[in-house]
This record gives sequence, structure tokens and C-alpha cells, in this order.
Amino acid sequence: MWGGHEMMRIVDGHCDALTKLYMNAKLDFHTEEDELDVSFPRLQKAGVKVQYFAMYLSESISNPNFEHVLQMVDVFHRKVASHPGMRFIQTASDWRAVEQSNDIGAVLTLEGLDAVVGNFTYLRMLYHLGVRSIGLTWNYANWAADGVMERRNGGFTKKGLAMLKEIESMGIIVDVSHLSAAAFWELVDLYKKPFIASHSNAQHLCPHPRNLSDEQIKAIISCQGLMGITFVPYFLESAKGEVHISSILKHIDHICALGGETHVGFGSDFDGIEHWVKDLRHVGQYGNIIEALCKNYRESQVEAFLYGNWRNFMLANLPQ
Repeated sequence: MWGGHEMMRIVDGHCDALTKLYMNAKLDFHTEEDELDVSFPRLQKAGVKVQYFAMYLSESISNPNFEHVLQMVDVFHRKVASHPGMRFIQTASDWRAVEQSNDIGAVLTLEGLDAVVGNFTYLRMLYHLGVRSIGLTWNYANWAADGVMERRNGGFTKKGLAMLKEIESMGIIVDVSHLSAAAFWELVDLYKKPFIASHSNAQHLCPHPRNLSDEQIKAIISCQGLMGITFVPYFLESAKGEVHISSILKHIDHICALGGETHVGFGSDFDGIEHWVKDLRHVGQYGNIIEALCKNYRESQVEAFLYGNWRNFMLANLPQ
């Protein structure tokens, strides 16, 4: 129980555990390890019902290519989805099946189109392998578009726009968390389906380039999309020093004030960070957020932030 409440279900919309498992073959998802923020025992301890696993090719990989992505898919299946307590989610029916079981659901995502190199066959292969959400860029430019840290703030390339159209027709969910502002607004004009920012916060409260402006947040709300609040300390507060869970609540408050109460969830970025919010060192400590939420919101709101909003979005946008 958290703060007198029964353990609540949780969806976490982004972690980088796969990258760590890929880069270090000795790590074991099945056991609680200090080096892994997200592991099966910690997910179970927290009451996480669905965890998204991003495939991110680390900058330490020289000349990343599609074979690296396939290797990471293999790591996902061998080390994560193969666990008897995990269930791979590819469809809305899979999600509902997880809800009817004691299993933890796993959603496979791709962070950055770099290794796809404009190849539609590669994209279709990823869909067949179960990838259900794609972040178009990481922080910098690739062949498709500019990332949010690219100084020129360019938009999509011609090939990137063609790939975006293909992604839309296939029903893969677009993730804009690392996308440049110029490309974000091109996407809003051209893309006809709901999209997500899986791990971003509010620029109004913390003016980091990775955070979203109020106008961007409103655009996500308008398209019936979803925004995952992330636990990266310097995306929560610009001032240096210890960051507390109260800062996470401030970002939720702000998004709710913009009309986003039913469009906000969590996307921790665990295993993609080297500094942590106090009392939020790994996924097993989600209970500390739940306690804080329960002191500030109605139980129905807390359940929506933790689980219901992500659930509603995914059941509407996963293949049926």
C-alpha cells in the first residue's frame, strides 16, 4: 500500500534499460542490480503494469546501422520479453490480456530513425518485429529531421517527410520528445493522427531545449496525444542542487492548467540518466511519487496520471 492506498497500476512510457543490457552483456534484467534502474524485481515492487523499452543506439557505437537495431530487438526478446512474468504488447488485445493477468506488459519503441536510413523495408521490418512507437530523432540532426539540440532548428528533410507519411499509414505512434521545434510544427500541420512526447517536461517551468512550450503542449492536447513527465532533474528545475518530487508535481499542475489532465502520464527516462530526483533513484521507488500525488490530487486523478491516461491513449492507437 502507498500512503494508505492499495498499490496502483503504473505505466512508464520511456526507459533506456535496453541500451544498458545491449552494451553490457553481464547485466541481468531478472535480478535487482544497482546498475539497472529498471529490472523485473523493481517493476514488480513498484506495481508497474506496463513499461516501454526504448531502443537507443548509444553515441559510443561507431557507425550505427540497422544491424545494431536488430541486435537490440534480439536483446529485448532474450533478456526482457522472455521473462515468465513479462508479456510483449503489440496490439490493444495484448494490453487487455496483460490487464487480466499478473504479467507486466512490455512495449518496444525506437528512439531515433538514424539507422533506418530512409529505408521503408527496414521500417516495415520494425513494425513486424513489434515496434509500436518511434522517436524520429535523438538530440541532433539525422537524415529525416533536426533534433532539438541542433542549433539551426531545421525541420524535416524531403525523405523524412516521406517516411513520416509511411509511419502514419502503418499506424506506428510518433514520439516528438527529441524533435526540433521547427519539425514539431511541420508535423502538427501534416500528421493526422495523435502523437506523444514520451519523456518531456514543461518549458514554462524549466527552459531546457528538451522541454515543450505551452503552445506545443496544447498541440499535443488538441490532437488527443499524450505527454510523459520525465524524472531528469535538469528537465524539472533549471537551478542546480537537489531536485525533489515536488518539482514533478509542479509540471503536472502546469499541464493540467493548460487543459491536459487527461493527456499527461509518466516517462521516467530511467537508465538514461546519471543524476536522479531525491527518493527516486530507480523504478522501484515509484511509491514515493504515488504518496506525493495522493496528498495533492483526488484518487481518480492519481490513477489517471499513473495509468489511465496512457491506457486510454494506447487502446485507441495500438493495432486492434
